[in-house]
Amino acid sequence: MDGKTAVAKALKAEGVEFASCFPINPLLDALAAEGIRLITTRTERVAVGIADGFSRASLGKKFGVCLVQNGPGAENAFSGVAQAFADSVPILVLPAGYDRRNRKRPLFSADHNYREITKYVDLAHFADQVPTLMRRAITYLRSGRPGPVMIEIPTDVASEKFDDGNFSYQPVKGWKPAGNPEDIDRVAEALTKAENPVIRAGNGILYADASRELQELAELLDIPVFTTMQGKSAFGENHPLSLGAGGRTRTKMVNHFLEKADLVFAVGSSCTKEGFTTNIPDGIPIIQSTIDEIDIGKDYQVEDAIVGDAKLVLKQLIDVIKDRIGTRTESRNRKQEVQSIKAQWLKEWEHKLKSDEVPINPYRVINDLNQAMDKTSTIFIPESGGPRDLSVPFYEAQTPGGFIGWGKTTTLGGSLGFAMGAKLAHPEKTVVHLLGDAGIGMIGIDHETAAREGIPILTMVLNNSIFSGYDKLMPMAIERSNVNRVGGDYTKIAEALGYHAERVRQPEEILPAIERAKGVLAGGRPAFLEIFTRVDTDFSR
Repeated sequence: MDGKTAVAKALKAEGVEFASCFPINPLLDALAAEGIRLITTRTERVAVGIADGFSRASLGKKFGVCLVQNGPGAENAFSGVAQAFADSVPILVLPAGYDRRNRKRPLFSADHNYREITKYVDLAHFADQVPTLMRRAITYLRSGRPGPVMIEIPTDVASEKFDDGNFSYQPVKGWKPAGNPEDIDRVAEALTKAENPVIRAGNGILYADASRELQELAELLDIPVFTTMQGKSAFGENHPLSLGAGGRTRTKMVNHFLEKADLVFAVGSSCTKEGFTTNIPDGIPIIQSTIDEIDIGKDYQVEDAIVGDAKLVLKQLIDVIKDRIGTRTESRNRKQEVQSIKAQWLKEWEHKLKSDEVPINPYRVINDLNQAMDKTSTIFIPESGGPRDLSVPFYEAQTPGGFIGWGKTTTLGGSLGFAMGAKLAHPEKTVVHLLGDAGIGMIGIDHETAAREGIPILTMVLNNSIFSGYDKLMPMAIERSNVNRVGGDYTKIAEALGYHAERVRQPEEILPAIERAKGVLAGGRPAFLEIFTRVDTDFSR
């Protein structure tokens, strides 16, 4: 057996059905021989994005795999892996490496250069090491804090032979820690005594498959819940205790309940202070529960903490609280308060959400999407920047994984790869991603990948002919050089690449165009809607 066959057999044993790739990589033939589907993209970054989106949409049950060539392939994949690392996404990246005799500077070594943006990276020095390296890598994927892992396979190691009898590989189960019972007792006591507690739910809820337990705890103690941007969809936003999501933009309910909170319970959340989440106001006691101890007290002083898997921790808390108070505590009318603030907030934004302006107000697009999509069978992925800032407060996510809120490093264009990966994870669902002018410029040619591979996703582009949101950051450059002005007929590009494509200029055309696009998707072809919008940087903060 050779090294590449050992990799392929390990992936097959793990149930891997496809791998995204950009040739050339000596593993490709071996994976094909094992019946693993290969999806070739036009850029390495989108190949990583497909693996990333597959993992996100699988909610920890499966992981995406990506293969790239040595040297420039590994170099071009860097930004995609950095995005996965920033967002704690479990993907397996298998770059080819230069022959062992040629491993010298200045040639690019993935083993060295990816150390800061992977959870685990290693180099296969000999072919008979491959089973052990694969077992270690997948143990890291399925245990602890999620994140990208990488094994660099030099081309001569891929072809190197070793005795078949030395190949031994069993699928990795993965292991998850529960909380310390003493910590559970103290936190349960604090939650039951708090007068105005709020739950902050992060991405860890989704990967732990803990949405049901989160809802049970919230209902048990009548606690309002908001999610982080990445955690959006972990708690159904049609639930009467939902405050919606808090990213760089947020709902009015999030602000209202944080201002009066006497305790924030952050679960499945790293509690990082940064610009893409709603930071917790100073002076509020915080209890944090996360699977990774490195996050405890990182940016906030915490009153208490529980290290453990979100699902297991929430189950423990529920059991202890039920022993103390029974199955239900007295209602404090929090549901009514949440719904009252929500109605007031939506009324304040109704003139934008239902606007008849031409060019179209982008909030009208989000509102019409809310009406057009069956939330139980839709995955929505906004692009970073303007599309995400518009969507995070107003798109109503109702089921776990129904919204992919990515982007701590905001690599423009990421939503296309994520959308293809999400569709591969859930062929039965409608997958929609929302781009802007900047995003489509980054990855536009890779729409051909979706058409060629028969991945029927709906791409919607908000075309306002500028890179919006930059006017305050570089006013002189904009005034004198128009550096934020862009243009193009994106519909013609999409048609040329194999999409069904339409242009939408009037607000009343949005819903009919979406319905036609859904019909196209049902036939197995991707669809593309270019919507001409005005610039609106009035965000819900």
